[in-house]
Amino acid sequence: MIYKNNPKTGISFAVIAGLLLWPSLLFAQDTIVETASHRFQEVEEGVWFATGTGSVFTMSNAMVLVGENDTLVVDSHVTGAAAQALLDSIPALTDKPVRYLVNSHYHFDHAHGNQSFPAGVEIIGHEYTRIKLNGEQGNVLDEATFHSFSDPVPATVARLERQVAEESDATSKARLQELLRVQRDYLEAIGEVVPTPPNITLDRKMTLYQDTANGSREIQLHHFGRAHTGGDVVIFLPQEKLVFTGDMMLPGLAYMGDAHVDEWPATLEGLKTLDFDKWMPGHGPVMESKEPIDNFQAYLTDLWDKASSLHRQGVSAEQAAERIDMTNHADNYAQIIGPGADPRAMRRIFQLLNN
Repeated sequence: MIYKNNPKTGISFAVIAGLLLWPSLLFAQDTIVETASHRFQEVEEGVWFATGTGSVFTMSNAMVLVGENDTLVVDSHVTGAAAQALLDSIPALTDKPVRYLVNSHYHFDHAHGNQSFPAGVEIIGHEYTRIKLNGEQGNVLDEATFHSFSDPVPATVARLERQVAEESDATSKARLQELLRVQRDYLEAIGEVVPTPPNITLDRKMTLYQDTANGSREIQLHHFGRAHTGGDVVIFLPQEKLVFTGDMMLPGLAYMGDAHVDEWPATLEGLKTLDFDKWMPGHGPVMESKEPIDNFQAYLTDLWDKASSLHRQGVSAEQAAERIDMTNHADNYAQIIGPGADPRAMRRIFQLLNN
């Protein structure tokens, strides 16, 4: 299905629900292409922002760059099944074969779909991403980050099964049954994950060129330093003035269980050196405003300082997670409703402080 914007309103009916939450983030001339599993927003010519429709659990965003001869994909979603759904959807955009996959970082929700990309597709990522997915620092499937998000899925399935059994309204029951199907499929797909590393790596910068109808698209891959992980890569399109930030920069607060919180603000200074008008995050909608970058830098600096103070007082990471007060940032982050922080973030900060 392809949706063009209503010429009278400039609003696509296909994305009007998203506008209720993000009122100024749809661009007037965007085209929306929707398949059973994915919704593609053409942010610039041949540059597609990919999000899941909900029929398959994808968990993260992706970017698809369509050229004259080939297609490049950024990030592969949370499982092989989710990645296959993405690959099956790309023919709705183009008949040009996928030649390249770029990983913005190693986390499961962005790179555990790598295994579904066929032989011959070059997988590109930071050296650290290869180390992690290649098992050189242990199996990522045994890490706390993977378990903290994946272990609750069986309980989610059980809860939905109970709700389906108890629901009497036909419409609500059907909705719950669909949610249950998606979560059951996700649970099965988790067990089929085979971590698959990049076979081409970069340290600081790599530049690719993709033939397009208008000449050549320059695709810059930058690693500005450690941030969300040890190997975050942003994908910058200088002609289009657009950057894909992965989870290094999100509209809201990012997960920090593997982060280098003390280095993250400086790494974001590198992002700010790029000349871009729009940015695509690993989660959330396409963004225009750069103000969230300053806000997040301020939050990270404050979080590190306050956590360091509690660490010096000899409290545990768990106690610090309950006591730390970040409510002075509540105007920028709706999820802050009182004192406290993610215990996974605090454990990581204390780990860094103990080294």
